Amino acid sequence: MWNTTLDTRGASNEAPLSVSSALQLAKGALEQIRVTIVGEVSEFNDKPGYKAAYFTIADKQSSLSCIMWRDKYLASGIELKAGMLLELSGYFTAYPAKGRMQFSVNRLELAGEGNLRQQVARLAKKLQAEGLMDQGRKKEVPAFCTRIGLITSPRGKAVHDVLRTLRRRNPLVEIEFFGVAVEGERAPQEMAYALDLADKRGLDAILLVRGGGAYEDLMPFNDEMLARKIASLSTPLVSGIGHEPDNSIADMVADRRASTPTAAAESVAPDLSELKAGKRQQSLRLAKAMELLVERKSQSLSRQMSRPVLAEASWLEKYDSNLALQHDRFLRAIPQGLKRDEEYLERISQSFIKLAQNFSERYHKSLQIKVAKLESLSPLKVLTRGYAFTTNKAGNLVDSVTKVEAGDLIHIRLQDGSLHAQVQSKDTIQGA
Repeated sequence: MWNTTLDTRGASNEAPLSVSSALQLAKGALEQIRVTIVGEVSEFNDKPGYKAAYFTIADKQSSLSCIMWRDKYLASGIELKAGMLLELSGYFTAYPAKGRMQFSVNRLELAGEGNLRQQVARLAKKLQAEGLMDQGRKKEVPAFCTRIGLITSPRGKAVHDVLRTLRRRNPLVEIEFFGVAVEGERAPQEMAYALDLADKRGLDAILLVRGGGAYEDLMPFNDEMLARKIASLSTPLVSGIGHEPDNSIADMVADRRASTPTAAAESVAPDLSELKAGKRQQSLRLAKAMELLVERKSQSLSRQMSRPVLAEASWLEKYDSNLALQHDRFLRAIPQGLKRDEEYLERISQSFIKLAQNFSERYHKSLQIKVAKLESLSPLKVLTRGYAFTTNKAGNLVDSVTKVEAGDLIHIRLQDGSLHAQVQSKDTIQGA
């Protein structure tokens, strides 16, 4: 609390003040007001050579000019930008030369989401210093993945986007699905456990994906324990978290970062049509290379034959004639061979696509049935009927009164949240 009183008694009998004196009086009174303010940066000016950083904070009704000396500004570690929500501590003051009021800032922190971003930035800097984000540490993702692990929520949009993309590009890719929570307090632990399971399955790659959301919704992917688990995997991991602007610590540590779940799926599944086009281009390049090789050899032979020592060597004419005949046959054989190869490739591709479609339909139906069974067996379904499950402080399931004592802390999970409680007493049901 602050309280400032100006004594104006008898002011009419005293000599009037000069402008400078009046402003100095006001400056002294203002500097007694020390407060903490929350506001949004609307303007920022930090020109080279200035001894202080000047900026303006505002809310819906008002704006306030602020000044912060450069040493304090640099020590805060925050690079101010318009739109940031700040928490400022300091005092009001006045600039007598211009008659302007300012707020002199002693302490500067990000507020709201900005504070979360600051925490994430500090963790990212720590993990980067340890080498977890170094490109040399990251594993190479195979160009042709045939067995893929998919870790995401079974109820989100991302799982359908990934499955649809893989089915379209290469229906023969095998998918092992691990349903987890991707939002909330338990999400990092569930994802880390699923990563452990997937890493033991001998997969070509693992996809860790989720759809877009608010910054707070994506916070599980900024968890330090999850980041270290990703870095410890022996299987290459591709992340596809949120949308293009989103970039989590899991993305930074992953072996490959994709902008969306769909892009992550595309990066690990070879497109059959692209493979076919690539095969055709390789065949054409090979034919062209062989043609050039024959041409160079023919030119070399012509030069050798033009030498005087061989000018009268009529015995070589039959070999030259035979070489010319073989050359013509070879040039005719290349297009014919390419045509046969292309027709064969077309037949194989059509059979392959038909087989893949049949396999995909059976696999998709089976996957739908398994997902439905998995969801029906989920403990969360039981919780919606009024049941709960309890764990002790160590996270172990409490299924008997013998596993707790009075005073123990317990964790009770309900369908829409959790309760943290302490055991006051316990009763044993006889015969139970």
